[in-house]
Amino acid sequence: MNSTIKELKTQTDTSATGLFGKDFLLTWEKSLNNLETILTVAEDLKMLRDRNISPRCFDSGLAISQFRDNSTRTRFSFASAANLLGLAVQDLDEGKSQIAHGETVRETSAMISFLSDIIGIRDDMFLGAGNAYMREVGTALDEAFADGVLPQRPGIINLQCDIDHPTQSMADLLHLKTVFGSLENLKGKKIAMTWAYSPSYGKPLSVPQGIIGLMTRFGMQVDLAYPEGYGLIPDVVELAGKQAKESGGNFRVVNSMEDAFAGADIVYPKSWAPFHVMQQRTGLLRKNDHDGLKSLEKDCLANNARYKNWECTENHMKLTNEGKALYMHCLPADISDVSCKEGEVAATVFERYRVPLYKQAGFKPYIISAMMLTNRFEDPARLLGNLKHRWKSRVL
Repeated sequence: MNSTIKELKTQTDTSATGLFGKDFLLTWEKSLNNLETILTVAEDLKMLRDRNISPRCFDSGLAISQFRDNSTRTRFSFASAANLLGLAVQDLDEGKSQIAHGETVRETSAMISFLSDIIGIRDDMFLGAGNAYMREVGTALDEAFADGVLPQRPGIINLQCDIDHPTQSMADLLHLKTVFGSLENLKGKKIAMTWAYSPSYGKPLSVPQGIIGLMTRFGMQVDLAYPEGYGLIPDVVELAGKQAKESGGNFRVVNSMEDAFAGADIVYPKSWAPFHVMQQRTGLLRKNDHDGLKSLEKDCLANNARYKNWECTENHMKLTNEGKALYMHCLPADISDVSCKEGEVAATVFERYRVPLYKQAGFKPYIISAMMLTNRFEDPARLLGNLKHRWKSRVL
């Protein structure tokens, strides 16, 4: 415990960290020091709870969750994170609010924020809109605070948008840090972020973009693999290449799953919709064109079916470093002969890595709570030390 608290103190420079009072929208907007601080705070919070020490640092306050798309892991992780720190959770159900009657983003943002500390938003349905919506909410909060409407400006956490899924990728990074022993040990390790077949279409781009946008900053060898035509947002791919050069790592795009798996230390096979399809889908959704959406889905599923061989099988796993690569997935995975006839991963591969996958997912509540804590407290190291020395039992 003491060693991690000491480590955090060397990384934290009070309000100059870029975390206090700042929204967490994209990982590549944060410095490496910021990211490492989040990881360390998450580890400390996990250790406090594991040792039955209450990490509650709020006596009252709300954490608002606004999910504009379906969610299981992230929804419960956000609620768990808020509860861990002592915040109550209130869901913003747009169908049951005045938003459905035309209430503006500016007004909604102010009305939900009077006694709120954190707002978590998931908005990944519309390409070019999700992250922009979060920033619009942020601007509205800035105005309301400046005008004296709000006693404090709540922080915003991106729970997944059209561009990035920072709580997922940061949880993935903490999982890798734990498995390989340190961030330093990740340098030179090869991670294969590959497309995989799914019997569904329209899955967001934010997970693969989050992975290549984060792992390229830590000196890793990052392969992005997909069939021709299944590319991501070009700006994010370009950013990944630039970051890899700066970190001493490597980034390349290949059109072969086997090529990406060859010698890999980590594999992350995950389906997503092509960038151009998401652009088309967004336009149809905005126009409420149901017939157009049905036609697009039919065409996309037919195209997906051409690449059923893009499945993480036992033979693919044998291509990895000594055949022992770490298999990762954000879940839920499309498991062949389990959740679907043919999917992203063979049942035997998934079952062999099921426990590590659940552990991977288990880091997300701590990552989110670390984002909450560093947003609201200027000196997280001092706060964590006080919580430790207070030693208030979580369970009596």
